[in-house]
Amino acid sequence: MTLRESEPTESIAETAEQAVENLREEEGPKTHSPTFRLARLLYGGVLAFIAVDNLRNNDQMVGYAESKGAPMADLSVPAISGSLLFGGLGIALWKLPRAAAGAAATFFVSITPVMHDFWAVEDEEEKQQQQIHFLKNAALLGSALAFLRIGEDD
Repeated sequence: MTLRESEPTESIAETAEQAVENLREEEGPKTHSPTFRLARLLYGGVLAFIAVDNLRNNDQMVGYAESKGAPMADLSVPAISGSLLFGGLGIALWKLPRAAAGAAATFFVSITPVMHDFWAVEDEEEKQQQQIHFLKNAALLGSALAFLRIGEDD
């Protein structure tokens, strides 16, 4: 489209704005794209798997949490694992996305500094392992926060 001297600038801006709006309407929500669906399934599926594994091995997880000084581990481990399961399934299925992503984010914020406190570990090999887990959880938290933000738009 070329700018004609007789055409006012406002009408060109309005035309461009209308064209952009038409494109947005044609594409549909970004959360319905195949790429976003795959991202949801991968991320949510991994979270759900972690949660189910935690619940299946509850006694071990409670023992580990107790060794790390987690408060009321016998109650908090299954509760927080349940919230992770809710978060993983909710993200994967994109049902209640804000609540699901919030549950996942809460899981990572609450357990990461307690369970993976690499700064308090003396053994160098164990320290490195805990640091890897801490950084992995930080990345997963970042993803949960991104899904939380996207869920606000849906």
